[in-house]
Amino acid sequence: MAGAEDVTLVSLRKKMADFARERDWDQFHSPRNLLLALVGEVGELSEIFQWKGEVPKGLPDWEEEEKQHLGEELSDVLLYLVRLSDMCGVDLGKAALRKLELNALKYPVHRCKGSSKKHTLYSNDNDSVNEDRNSGTSEGALKY
Repeated sequence: MAGAEDVTLVSLRKKMADFARERDWDQFHSPRNLLLALVGEVGELSEIFQWKGEVPKGLPDWEEEEKQHLGEELSDVLLYLVRLSDMCGVDLGKAALRKLELNALKYPVHRCKGSSKKHTLYSNDNDSVNEDRNSGTSEGALKY
Protein backbone atom coordinates (compact mmCIF):
# COMPACT_ATOMS: atom_id res chain seq x y z
CA MET A 1 0.00 0.00 0.00
CA ALA A 2 2.77 2.43 0.84
CA GLY A 3 4.29 3.97 -2.22
CA ALA A 4 5.53 7.10 -3.90
CA GLU A 5 2.03 8.36 -4.76
CA ASP A 6 0.72 11.62 -3.36
CA VAL A 7 -1.56 11.01 -0.42
CA THR A 8 -4.78 13.01 -0.29
CA LEU A 9 -7.80 12.84 1.96
CA VAL A 10 -9.76 11.59 -1.05
CA SER A 11 -7.32 8.75 -1.69
CA LEU A 12 -7.30 7.82 2.00
CA ARG A 13 -11.10 7.86 2.08
CA LYS A 14 -11.26 5.54 -0.92
CA LYS A 15 -8.61 3.19 0.46
CA MET A 16 -10.39 3.03 3.82
CA ALA A 17 -13.74 2.35 2.15
CA ASP A 18 -12.20 -0.43 0.03
CA PHE A 19 -10.41 -1.87 3.06
CA ALA A 20 -13.65 -2.03 5.08
CA ARG A 21 -15.73 -3.33 2.17
CA GLU A 22 -13.27 -6.15 1.40
CA ARG A 23 -13.55 -7.32 5.01
CA ASP A 24 -17.31 -6.78 5.27
CA TRP A 25 -16.74 -4.25 8.05
CA ASP A 26 -19.18 -1.58 6.85
CA GLN A 27 -21.74 -3.17 9.17
CA PHE A 28 -19.56 -2.19 12.14
CA HIS A 29 -18.60 1.29 10.96
CA SER A 30 -21.42 3.34 12.41
CA PRO A 31 -20.49 6.91 13.31
CA ARG A 32 -20.71 6.05 17.02
CA ASN A 33 -18.44 3.02 16.73
CA LEU A 34 -15.91 4.92 14.65
CA LEU A 35 -15.90 7.81 17.10
CA LEU A 36 -15.28 5.47 20.03
CA ALA A 37 -12.47 3.77 18.12
CA LEU A 38 -11.00 7.20 17.33
CA VAL A 39 -11.10 8.18 21.00
CA GLY A 40 -9.31 4.94 21.88
CA GLU A 41 -6.59 5.66 19.35
CA VAL A 42 -6.17 9.21 20.68
CA GLY A 43 -5.65 7.60 24.08
CA GLU A 44 -2.94 5.36 22.65
CA LEU A 45 -1.32 8.39 21.02
CA SER A 46 -1.42 10.23 24.34
CA GLU A 47 0.33 7.36 26.10
CA ILE A 48 3.39 7.90 23.91
CA PHE A 49 3.82 11.40 25.34
CA GLN A 50 2.77 10.55 28.88
CA TRP A 51 5.51 11.20 31.42
CA LYS A 52 7.88 12.73 28.85
CA GLY A 53 7.20 16.35 29.81
CA GLU A 54 7.67 18.90 27.07
CA VAL A 55 9.39 17.53 24.00
CA PRO A 56 11.23 19.67 21.46
CA LYS A 57 10.04 20.05 17.89
CA GLY A 58 11.33 17.25 15.69
CA LEU A 59 11.77 14.92 18.68
CA PRO A 60 15.59 14.93 18.42
CA ASP A 61 16.11 12.79 21.54
CA TRP A 62 13.67 10.06 20.51
CA GLU A 63 14.79 6.67 19.25
CA GLU A 64 13.77 5.74 15.72
CA GLU A 65 11.47 3.01 17.07
CA GLU A 66 9.63 5.60 19.18
CA LYS A 67 9.15 7.84 16.16
CA GLN A 68 7.88 4.91 14.11
CA HIS A 69 5.42 4.00 16.87
CA LEU A 70 4.30 7.63 16.98
CA GLY A 71 3.73 7.57 13.22
CA GLU A 72 1.62 4.44 13.54
CA GLU A 73 -0.58 5.93 16.26
CA LEU A 74 -0.93 9.24 14.39
CA SER A 75 -1.94 7.22 11.35
CA ASP A 76 -4.56 5.30 13.32
CA VAL A 77 -6.09 8.60 14.46
CA LEU A 78 -6.06 10.01 10.94
CA LEU A 79 -7.54 6.90 9.36
CA TYR A 80 -10.39 6.69 11.86
CA LEU A 81 -11.06 10.41 11.43
CA VAL A 82 -11.17 10.06 7.64
CA ARG A 83 -13.46 7.03 7.90
CA LEU A 84 -15.75 8.78 10.39
CA SER A 85 -16.06 11.84 8.17
CA ASP A 86 -16.85 9.59 5.20
CA MET A 87 -19.53 7.69 7.10
CA CYS A 88 -21.06 11.00 8.21
CA GLY A 89 -21.02 12.45 4.70
CA VAL A 90 -18.60 15.25 5.61
CA ASP A 91 -15.98 16.38 3.10
CA LEU A 92 -13.15 16.62 5.60
CA GLY A 93 -10.85 18.64 3.34
CA LYS A 94 -13.48 21.28 2.66
CA ALA A 95 -14.54 21.33 6.30
CA ALA A 96 -10.92 21.85 7.39
CA LEU A 97 -10.41 24.72 4.94
CA ARG A 98 -13.64 26.36 6.11
CA LYS A 99 -12.51 25.96 9.72
CA LEU A 100 -9.19 27.66 8.92
CA GLU A 101 -11.11 30.58 7.40
CA LEU A 102 -13.30 30.86 10.52
CA ASN A 103 -10.23 30.73 12.75
CA ALA A 104 -8.58 33.49 10.72
CA LEU A 105 -11.59 35.66 11.54
CA LYS A 106 -11.53 34.69 15.22
CA TYR A 107 -7.79 35.15 15.53
CA PRO A 108 -6.75 38.11 13.36
CA VAL A 109 -2.99 38.48 13.10
CA HIS A 110 -2.95 42.07 14.29
CA ARG A 111 -4.64 41.10 17.56
CA CYS A 112 -3.24 37.70 18.42
CA LYS A 113 0.23 37.36 16.94
CA GLY A 114 2.52 35.81 19.53
CA SER A 115 -0.32 35.27 22.01
CA SER A 116 -1.87 32.00 23.15
CA LYS A 117 -4.90 33.71 24.68
CA LYS A 118 -8.37 32.59 23.67
CA HIS A 119 -10.03 34.96 21.22
CA THR A 120 -12.65 35.99 23.80
CA LEU A 121 -9.92 37.59 25.92
CA TYR A 122 -8.85 40.09 23.27
CA SER A 123 -11.84 40.53 20.96
CA ASN A 124 -14.40 43.26 21.26
CA ASP A 125 -18.03 43.51 20.25
CA ASN A 126 -17.13 45.30 16.98
CA ASP A 127 -15.40 42.21 15.59
CA SER A 128 -17.42 40.20 13.08
CA VAL A 129 -16.40 37.07 14.93
CA ASN A 130 -18.47 38.07 17.92
CA GLU A 131 -21.61 38.37 15.83
CA ASP A 132 -22.16 34.64 16.17
CA ARG A 133 -21.66 34.77 19.92
CA ASN A 134 -23.93 37.78 20.32
CA SER A 135 -26.68 36.27 18.16
CA GLY A 136 -26.92 33.21 20.37
CA THR A 137 -25.19 30.79 17.98
CA SER A 138 -23.21 28.13 19.77
CA GLU A 139 -19.60 29.22 19.88
CA GLY A 140 -18.50 25.68 20.60
CA ALA A 141 -18.97 24.79 16.94
CA LEU A 142 -16.26 27.26 15.99
CA LYS A 143 -13.51 26.32 18.45
CA TYR A 144 -10.16 25.41 16.97
